[in-house]
Amino acid sequence: MKKAAPNVSSSSEPAEHGMTLAADSLEPAADSISLVKDWFESHSAWVFPGRNPVESLRTVVSALPGRYVRIEAEIAAPRSQESGCDVYRLRLVQPGREEMQADVPVLNPVRPLRIIVLEPFYEVDPSLPLELRLDRENQDPRNTCHVPTGVLSVRIVPVQAPGENLTVQSVRGYNSWPFIQVLKDKLVCVYSRGMRHSIGERNRGVYARTSSDDGKNWSPESLVVNTPESSESATGKGADSTGAALIWVRCVGENWHHDLYRTEDGVCFQSIAELRPDPMPMQITDIFSVPGVGLMSLWFAGVYTEGSVHSWGTLTSRDDGKTWEQKTVESGLEKQDWPTEPSAVYLGSGRIIVIARVEGKMPVSGRAQFQLESADHGKTWKRMKTNITDVHESTPSLIQDRGKLWLYYYQRGTGQLKCRIADPDFIWDNPLCWSAPEIVAQGSREWHHAGNVNAVSRGNSHFIVFYTGNESETGIVLAKAPPNRNSVSDLR
Repeated sequence: MKKAAPNVSSSSEPAEHGMTLAADSLEPAADSISLVKDWFESHSAWVFPGRNPVESLRTVVSALPGRYVRIEAEIAAPRSQESGCDVYRLRLVQPGREEMQADVPVLNPVRPLRIIVLEPFYEVDPSLPLELRLDRENQDPRNTCHVPTGVLSVRIVPVQAPGENLTVQSVRGYNSWPFIQVLKDKLVCVYSRGMRHSIGERNRGVYARTSSDDGKNWSPESLVVNTPESSESATGKGADSTGAALIWVRCVGENWHHDLYRTEDGVCFQSIAELRPDPMPMQITDIFSVPGVGLMSLWFAGVYTEGSVHSWGTLTSRDDGKTWEQKTVESGLEKQDWPTEPSAVYLGSGRIIVIARVEGKMPVSGRAQFQLESADHGKTWKRMKTNITDVHESTPSLIQDRGKLWLYYYQRGTGQLKCRIADPDFIWDNPLCWSAPEIVAQGSREWHHAGNVNAVSRGNSHFIVFYTGNESETGIVLAKAPPNRNSVSDLR
């Protein structure tokens, strides 16, 4: 017999309040699961056996606590249990609205008791019922634990919508692929502009604007480079030992190469190096400093097709960017194993941690960002998959601030700029333990016409730039963070 749907009045309660749906407010969507009394510390739970391909719970909520909500599940496992990860998927539907989050599972290390954030930001119509279905995905290849788990409750928490983005550049054209850097007392944003999403159009050039008031107002546009014989795009940023800003520019034409530009004011740019590495990188990414080594950038090379033709590695400079030495770390990679658009942080004691993008519209079971680690100043590396699965060709930007790692990325298709936070020592060698995501900003849901996040820390704030628009018109916008954290799942 189906249970009556919970009937909780709409509410504008603050974020710490919400609706808690206890186990007896839920119902099984399959005969394989059962309600067990005193499953965890005298609490009843619907128990997933962990042996069927998909095990499901459902409910219909007739009234919601606000227009924007976060959905959490309290899940318990036996105290004596094997290690590993289990995988959950959330399906949310309202009448006449598109199903939400049908293809983004949540991958979690099994613990005795966990609060799993299934959806950090869902825009609802509070006047409509919400059908909620929670699946345990035991057939997912990433599922490595088959002990029973019990759902104690599901919680629906009202959250605030992200604030408005600040505009960096909105002139006509395809303004895209921005990078942001601190230069003395101001921000510098460098970006590319052409007429479409293409790296080969000859009218594409690189431009810059500066701001002295945290992005509220921007200087007139400065030209970095726009030559008739090449298509130029910015691909990375950083700083030299004097604090001057450095910008990598990819030049596509008859003579494909990469130039490094230097600026002391964000207005005048000088080319200080021209590189033709072998293999030729698709991109050379953000510059960071490694003690005893010098400046370092990661690169990746390939053609975005199937086949073992992809590689990645490092470039290092001991003379503030004038000359560079290339090293290949991995080659002969298939596209699904190829870490692209990496973002790196030097943690100290020789440790470098990197988050990299995963390419292609692969099955969801393979869609997770990479974590790369080196414990010897970049000499050797290991590559692992993370639990960051809410990605669609999502460029990461990783920064270290206040003793934490802050990872920003844009989930294409949903139009959401997200943030995950981790303790560096905890996440090292634990790539499946990144916190649940939070929503920082929103942009276009157009598939390839929004994203490519790049972040920088200045003072008590983070500044994150990305592009957003449609196939012919895009603009560069800026979001300011850290967000007001309604909740963060600490997976320790």
